[in-house]
Amino acid sequence: MQRWPAPAKLNLFLHITAQRDDGYHLLQSVFQFLDYSDQLSFELRDDGEIHRATIIEGVDEENDLTVRAAKLLQQTANIEQGVNIHLQKKLPMGGGVGGGSSDAATTLVALNYLWQADLSLEQLAQLGLQLGADVPVFVKGQAAFAEGVGEQLEAIELDEPWFLVVKPPVHVATGEIFSDPQLTRNSPAIKICDLRDGAISINDLGNVCEPVATRRYPEIADVIATLKQYGQARMTGTGACVFVAFGTEAQARQAQQALPEKWSAFVAKAKNTSPLHLFLNEQMQK
Repeated sequence: MQRWPAPAKLNLFLHITAQRDDGYHLLQSVFQFLDYSDQLSFELRDDGEIHRATIIEGVDEENDLTVRAAKLLQQTANIEQGVNIHLQKKLPMGGGVGGGSSDAATTLVALNYLWQADLSLEQLAQLGLQLGADVPVFVKGQAAFAEGVGEQLEAIELDEPWFLVVKPPVHVATGEIFSDPQLTRNSPAIKICDLRDGAISINDLGNVCEPVATRRYPEIADVIATLKQYGQARMTGTGACVFVAFGTEAQARQAQQALPEKWSAFVAKAKNTSPLHLFLNEQMQK
C-alpha cells in the first residue's frame, strides 16, 4: 500500500473579525503547508465496510475524522467499495497544525482517486467543510488567504522558508479558546491585495488566539519567549505549537538542538503546494 501524506499547516496570522449568530467565528488567516506529514495507507475492500486499522489513543473509530470522511465520500458518490485506513501519526494532536483536518482531507483526496469517484476538488472541499473548517484548505492544496469560517480561500504565493515548530507539553482544545470571553472578536479586516503588494506584512499581523492561550497555558508563553531570540515567534491556530522562520535548514536545526528536552519539536520546509497534491500528481502521471 502506498503512503499518502497528510501535511501540517501553519496559520501565519489569525484574526477574528466577527462572530455569527450561530456562534461561529469569522476569520482571516493565511495558511501555508509544511513538508512534515502524517502518513495514511488505504487497503481497499469489496464488501463496502470502512474501518480504521490503527489504534489511536483517545480517538474512537466511529468519531475518527478519516472514517467519517471515507463514509461521507462513499455515501455521496454511491461507492460500493470499502476501505481499511492505516494511519501513522507524526503531527502533534492539539497543536494547531491541522492533524485531524489534514488526515480527513487526505482521506477524501486519496479515496476519490482510488475509488474513482471523480468528484472535483471543489466538491471534495464542500464535503470537507462538513467535517471541519480547516479541511477545505488541505483538500485544495494551495497556500491561501482564508476568510469566512476558513472555507473562503484565495491562493497566495509566499516565501518558503524553513520553520522550527515547537510544541510544549500541553494539549489545547480549539473550543476552549474560541469560547473564552477575553478572545478578541473585532479585528479590523484586511484585504489580500494589501498583502500581495506589500502594503501589509504578514510579520506585522498577529494571532488573536495567542493572548488567550498563553494566559491559560504559561508553557506556550515560555516557548514564544525562547524562540523570539531567533525572529518573529508566533503560535499557530489555537495552539499549542509555536513557529519561527529561518533562512536555512542548518540554522533551524541548530536552534532545535538548543531547546529544552521537555519540548517536542520538528524542522520542516514551507510549501505553497501541499505535499498531498504533489503525491497525487505523481500517481496520476504513472
